[in-house]
Amino acid sequence: MYAKHHRRAGTLILAVMTATIALTQGVKLLVGRDRPLWQSDLGLLDSRAFPSGHASQVTALAGLALVLVVMLVRRANIRQLIAAGLVAVVLLACADRILLGRHYWTDLAGGVLLGAGLVLLGVALYNPLPRSHAAKALPLPQAIPSTNDLAVILNPIKVEDVAQFQSIVNQMALDSGWKEPRWYFTTVEDSGTGQAEQASIDGADLVIVCGGDGTVREVCAELAGTGIPVGIVPAGTGNLLARNLDIPLFIRAAIDIAINGQDRAIDMVKATGDGIEDTHFMVMAGMGFDAAIMEGVNEEIKKKVGWLAYVLSALKALMFPTMKLEVSVDGGPFTKHRARTCVVGNVGSLQGGMNLIPNAAIDDGQLDVVLLYPRRFLSWIPLVVRVLSRREERAGESVARFTGRTVVVRASLEVPRQLDGDTIGPGKELHMECIHGRLLVRVPR
Repeated sequence: MYAKHHRRAGTLILAVMTATIALTQGVKLLVGRDRPLWQSDLGLLDSRAFPSGHASQVTALAGLALVLVVMLVRRANIRQLIAAGLVAVVLLACADRILLGRHYWTDLAGGVLLGAGLVLLGVALYNPLPRSHAAKALPLPQAIPSTNDLAVILNPIKVEDVAQFQSIVNQMALDSGWKEPRWYFTTVEDSGTGQAEQASIDGADLVIVCGGDGTVREVCAELAGTGIPVGIVPAGTGNLLARNLDIPLFIRAAIDIAINGQDRAIDMVKATGDGIEDTHFMVMAGMGFDAAIMEGVNEEIKKKVGWLAYVLSALKALMFPTMKLEVSVDGGPFTKHRARTCVVGNVGSLQGGMNLIPNAAIDDGQLDVVLLYPRRFLSWIPLVVRVLSRREERAGESVARFTGRTVVVRASLEVPRQLDGDTIGPGKELHMECIHGRLLVRVPR
């Protein structure tokens, strides 16, 4: 938790577990109950029995884990599953102590009550939620006068409780000196473009967008070049832009950065191609295997298990057929290649911290192209190892890289295509141009 910048949660864990161990031993000394006479002969214990240290410590750990789950896990079904598992662990530990004859049932009950009580007391006395990352920072200079008008664009299906989310944002905004936000909700017909346009017309000094990568892309594309900064509260499955900007996935922390962070000018990419209107993307475009993954995701499974739906789709698409591609960088001559996937990145990291493009930067004015060509099914394993270990490729190996401001990719046949995880239909071409420093986004100070 300390490594993930949840220092208050880490402090709570240390304090509660230390108190549990100390108080358990103290009560044992006061009560002095002997162990049951029917103990198993294997490893007999002669220490004092009440309360059970196993029960108190396992219950405290399970209670703290549940606190973290409530804080950090967004999906209700996943929270319920983990909670059931934690209860099962406590019951299993208690059953173990009974079956081995180490404790009376009252020893276990006392331990469970002690552990649970200390968790509740700890949460009541010390709030584990993180404080503002800018609480002790100096105010940032303002280039232009601000009226502190705040707009929030929300994809309502991406948060569990819309009213609760609104309450959190409203309170955090008021506490930081902003006016009460104006709210704009996306629809099936308009996933962010119209809402962003209206927010700018209404005079917003800052626009916060909460949704998946598709919603974030639409809002960013509309506000690019306006000088209005965008605060990102990631609420999707991939959240690649937020990950590459070091914006935490914990909603309260992301809201705090959106409100109190500093502005950073980042690149965006103009994209055109056969069968699509002119559009933009912020993270990555792809042709081939990666786009086939996006096409193959089952939305019902995605709603239930999140990113695991992409893993299942990837397994089905592993042997996507080889593509014959031509690539031109910065208007140069086309070079011919064979690949199973072509990724053009404005950033470098994928889910799980996989750094596909180690040298990519979102504000360098450059696009990075990666072509992957595993020849056989088992060739994916050394290829992934090579990418993760950032080894230099030798001539003729299955990874090729290019860098430039403009990139054109042509395929000999129609192949799946995607922009920021959204499929745009099959086609043969993508033309991409990096527009340097086009958008202001809020990032941690």
